[in-house]
Amino acid sequence: MKNYEVAVVLHPDLEIDEQATLKKIENILTSFGAKITNTDNWGKRKLAYKIKKQDWGLYVFYQIELDPAQVRPLNEKLRITEEIIRYLIVTIDDIRYLKQPSKQTKKAKK
Repeated sequence: MKNYEVAVVLHPDLEIDEQATLKKIENILTSFGAKITNTDNWGKRKLAYKIKKQDWGLYVFYQIELDPAQVRPLNEKLRITEEIIRYLIVTIDDIRYLKQPSKQTKKAKK
């Protein structure tokens, strides 16, 4: 099992019945054997650019534990889910790597 973060941008019209949509996405994640460790709902935010003719989107982030062999099937399922206008799956290890200062920065401070 590996740790992943799944970022999902939902269609803004789903704000009316947001809980049903979130439940559907959580069911999709768990159907692939994912264990949801954390959920962070940012709510409705303005998009940097239009996606599918929408200026706004509902942002939700999930931290999950998932077998790496299940990432591709999960990716394919999220791609065809109508409520999702954008999504991204990254490993948490990749995020930690990006947050670490580079060795060149440490040498320059000395």
